[in-house]
Amino acid sequence: MVEQVLFGKTGFKVSRLVQGTWVTGGWAWGGSDEKESLLAILRALELGINFIDTAPAYGFGRSEEIVGRVIAQWGHEKLIISTKCGLEWDERRRFRRNSRPDRLMLEAEESLRRLGVERIDLLQIHWPDSDVPFADSMDALTRLQEQGKIRFFGLSNFSREQSLECLRTGPVYSLQPPYNLFEREVEKEILPFCFENQIPALVYGGLCRGLLTGKFTGRETFPKGDLRRHDPMFKPDRFKKYADAVNKIKAIATEYAKTPAQFALRWAIQQPGVTCVIAGARTAKQAEENAGALDWEIKTGDLKKVDEILLKRLPVHHGHREHGAVRRS
Repeated sequence: MVEQVLFGKTGFKVSRLVQGTWVTGGWAWGGSDEKESLLAILRALELGINFIDTAPAYGFGRSEEIVGRVIAQWGHEKLIISTKCGLEWDERRRFRRNSRPDRLMLEAEESLRRLGVERIDLLQIHWPDSDVPFADSMDALTRLQEQGKIRFFGLSNFSREQSLECLRTGPVYSLQPPYNLFEREVEKEILPFCFENQIPALVYGGLCRGLLTGKFTGRETFPKGDLRRHDPMFKPDRFKKYADAVNKIKAIATEYAKTPAQFALRWAIQQPGVTCVIAGARTAKQAEENAGALDWEIKTGDLKKVDEILLKRLPVHHGHREHGAVRRS
């Protein structure tokens, strides 16, 4: 049995590693191969991953449709499926935040259809919408739960203050923030908040857009349509510094017979307050590599060595989030 944990108050018993599907949708990653994406998810499940995270925004529904094909083959009863709501797009595929109750109700119906399920295990508001009272949005999620269309609900990319405001209206069953070796802003408030309120932290970006895989020299360029093309961390002046730091971490990973990616995911899994770590995969081979982050431990001394490498070589980056440029209205 692969390493599992109880997911907060939901009662779900889930793998510590979650199969992410942002890359599956192709959007913001320079495209993706549908067959390869399907095989990648299926391989992750074969290796014991039982938790899949998706969203309508990942490929404008494409990711959910592919996950739906996986569910049809694998069976929903064996899986926990998390998706999101609160982002809409126009005919030019420009996103905006919209967490009005009627919009959330509509999105839930569309996700149920694309996923081919009768009930969504976990539905999260993808981004906070400052134009809609949080109480109204949370009320919509509660109604969906009462109608039996979702089992539980949570928040993604919400600050501590925003999460606390939602918590005042009723339960919050999960928080999904960005977190990895290089992006550690949530250590200040979000992870302690999750711990204090017994809310599971389902963190994303564990490989920092591939930067922690050890496959970059810091000199690469990215094609049009790939979010890394405009990401400050992948600009020449910083990219090389991050790549050099990964090379130093690689030496520690090698002592465990692990790749930098496996080590980085394991590092995130072991951090206080983290319940599960999301990792995407384009191919079955990448899914296999990700699964190598489970069922072992990084020693305390080596965790300290990692911090020393980061302190010496680069400032910890605070700022990237998956849809950071999404408009609020």
